[in-house]
Amino acid sequence: MAGNIGSKYYDIFLDYRIWLTKRDKGEVLNHYHFVLLEAINRKQSIMLASEELVISYRKAWGMVKEMEEHLGFSLVDTFRGGKEGSRTSLSEDGKRLLEAYITLKEEMDEMFKENVRKFFHKINV
Repeated sequence: MAGNIGSKYYDIFLDYRIWLTKRDKGEVLNHYHFVLLEAINRKQSIMLASEELVISYRKAWGMVKEMEEHLGFSLVDTFRGGKEGSRTSLSEDGKRLLEAYITLKEEMDEMFKENVRKFFHKINV
């Protein structure tokens, strides 16, 4: 909440987004891409991750391939069949990227929270 009940800023919020861009290409990875990577990491499956996010498997797989093309390295390792069935896990590069994003997001959230409080304190006079 940005202000007290009845204040002109009561229903107004300040938000931010983090995304990776590539020179001359624009956006490469946005928040939703990282949400997909988190789901893949948790579920060890693109299919289960896509079900959790309520998107098609084809869309999820396409997003992964598009991210990999833009970045120039693999984000996932796929293991087919076998006794335990197929699975997809994040590659070492994918894990490092996701962990770095999570850490950055947590640090930004803390900084943002304090600065938003100051912002609304200044305008709620």
